[in-house]
Amino acid sequence: MRGHTAPIHSQREDTFTVDIYTFGPIAAVLDAAYGVVAGLQHTLDPIAGGASAALAIVIITLALRLLLIPVGASQVRAEFTRRRLAPRLQELQKKYKKNPELLQKKMLELYTSEKASPIAGVLPALAQAPVLSIVYGLFILPTINGHDNGLLAENLFGAPLASSFTHLLTTGAIGPELLVYAALLVVIAAVAFTSRRVALAFNRPADDAAPAMARVNSVLSWLPFITVLFAALVPLAATVYLTVTTTWTLVERALLRRHYAPAA
Repeated sequence: MRGHTAPIHSQREDTFTVDIYTFGPIAAVLDAAYGVVAGLQHTLDPIAGGASAALAIVIITLALRLLLIPVGASQVRAEFTRRRLAPRLQELQKKYKKNPELLQKKMLELYTSEKASPIAGVLPALAQAPVLSIVYGLFILPTINGHDNGLLAENLFGAPLASSFTHLLTTGAIGPELLVYAALLVVIAAVAFTSRRVALAFNRPADDAAPAMARVNSVLSWLPFITVLFAALVPLAATVYLTVTTTWTLVERALLRRHYAPAA
C-alpha cells in the first residue's frame, strides 16, 4: 500500500453517513470488503502499479456481475412478459378505467395467471445498490472499523480514487487527472445513450398496442442518464464501478434478449 494522504472527502462527510458506516454489521461488511480490495490490490501491484486499486475494483465488479447473471436473466424475462401482456393490460385499462379498484384487481389476476410480477424487472436493479454503497464507503471514510483507510491514497493515472469530478472542479484543480474522470463520464454517457435507443427499439412492438405504456417507456428510457450525473458526484472509485457495470449491463442485456427472444 502506498503512502497515506489526507482523506479528500473527510471534510464533506455528514454525520448521517458516518453513523451508517459505523453501525456494527455494516462496519464489519465494509471491513471485509476493504480486506478483499486491499488484498487484490497488493496482488496486482507488481503488474498494474499505481492503477492496481482501480484494477482491483474492475475485477471485483466483473466477478460480481458474473454472479448476477441469473438476476439479469430474470429482468430480461420480465421485459418479454410485459411486452406479451401489454395488449391485454391495455384492454383492461379501457374496460375498467372508471373503476380503479377493480382494474387493479383484474391486473393482479392477469399477472397471477401468467405467473408474472409487475415489479420483476425492478427488483434485480436494486441488487447492485449495496455494492455501490460499499465502494462509496471504501473511498470516503478516513477509518474503517477502527483502522486507517489506506485506499484513500490510491489513484488512477494521477486522479485520486477518493475524489469526485465535481470536487476537483469546485476546488479549481485543472490537469491531466480531469481527463480520467471525463473519459469515464463520456463512456457512461455513451452507454446511457445506446441503452436508451435499444430500449425504445425493444419496446416499440408493445408501444403500438399500448399507447399509455409507450409514454411510460419513453420517460423511463431517460433514466440511464441519471447515472452520468451520479457518476460525477461520487468518488472516482465508484465511477470506475459504474463504468464497468453499466457497460456490462448493456452487453449482457443484448445477449440475453437474443437468447430469450420468442421464436418467430
